[in-house]
Amino acid sequence: MENFFKLKEHNTDVKTEVLAGITTFMTMAYILAVNPLILSDAGMDPGGVFTATALAAVIATLMMALYAKHPFGLAPGMGLNAFFAYTIVLGPMGKSWQFALTAVLIEGIIFILLSAVNVREKIFESIPVSLKNAVSVGIGLFIAFIGLDGAGIIQAGDGTLLGLGDLTSGSAVVAVIGIILIGFLYAKNVKGALLIGILVSTLIGIPLGVTILPEGFSIISMPPSVSKVAFQFVPFNEIFSIEMVVVVFTFLFVDIFDTVGTLAGVASKANLLDEKGNLPRVGKALMADAVGTVAGACLGTSTVTTFVESAAGVAEGGRTGLTALSTAVMFALALFFAPLFTIIPSAATAPALIIVGLFMMSPIKNINFDDFTEAIPAFLTIIMMPFAYSIAEGIVFGMISYTVLKAITGRGKEASPTMWILAIVFIARIIFM
Repeated sequence: MENFFKLKEHNTDVKTEVLAGITTFMTMAYILAVNPLILSDAGMDPGGVFTATALAAVIATLMMALYAKHPFGLAPGMGLNAFFAYTIVLGPMGKSWQFALTAVLIEGIIFILLSAVNVREKIFESIPVSLKNAVSVGIGLFIAFIGLDGAGIIQAGDGTLLGLGDLTSGSAVVAVIGIILIGFLYAKNVKGALLIGILVSTLIGIPLGVTILPEGFSIISMPPSVSKVAFQFVPFNEIFSIEMVVVVFTFLFVDIFDTVGTLAGVASKANLLDEKGNLPRVGKALMADAVGTVAGACLGTSTVTTFVESAAGVAEGGRTGLTALSTAVMFALALFFAPLFTIIPSAATAPALIIVGLFMMSPIKNINFDDFTEAIPAFLTIIMMPFAYSIAEGIVFGMISYTVLKAITGRGKEASPTMWILAIVFIARIIFM
């Protein structure tokens, strides 16, 4: 373990890494329940999607652990699965789920090619250090927002875009107790505070009716077959079409910048970036999600991406691939303990996400707010992630404003050529799409 993952070099140990990996899994485990629900709306077999989701997560996270050696968990991503089901299949396009699955496969193959020639790595390296720090803060607000929404503490308001939810509801009560408990454990320097908070919150949710134990509840079960969803692709005549180009481009855009943003933000918090603000072996990390996406499409699930919830494991001290390895093992176990993991309600994971949001704020100290060509793009990056509910859109606002401000103040050379190309592409996308 020491020789392979270089634990001492990263100031960590086996116990810390394993606890961090389990914590990451617990905050990601909801995808095992939610992804089958969303893709079943598109007509896919939910049992098969469950197994495909877990297996795709195992494959991609193992590659992140053993090939890239970073502490990030991967699985089919939220947002991308909704686009799959509700835009491509059930929305105005009205395509089959097999068409959407084929688009995911093509996207994954393109990602492998882009990763092989270091295009995605160049995109990552082109982002200025100030924006990488801003991405970390924005992700913190974004995942705290997800937690507050999942617990019902905030909700769509009457006459307002957002308002306070019912704080007397079972979900809100569970989340508030969980926040207090995790805060107490951290104040007392208790290892595994986030994991303990999730487990205790799940138990508290039982008498409050938040944690639902299904009838005939059993802990162990065999995973459902993927035969109804695996390798279900459309023929070549549907692949070479304008609709396919549009769908694949959308998948590519969202996934590239979601993944790049997540890697930049979580790595910044974990102090994994080098003196130039780059992540060592970032190309290997990006290859892990590309291979995961291809594997996921073949198995029968939507695009695999690096999960922002990896920040929970980092907050617990995870710094190496051993954290990701532990997460992958948990996803493998989940195949046989599905009933146990899928009862964890969003209200129980909400406290962990909210507290992690706090931890992700610290890189804001590294942003130069006296230089407005740095401060304004950083600020837009931070606020647009939760407001637009998208990591990718936050990066878009940050990169466009950065290049424009540098140009009009006579400092255009501070923006790299890649930044200029991306800014032009982003502006064209806004105008024409």
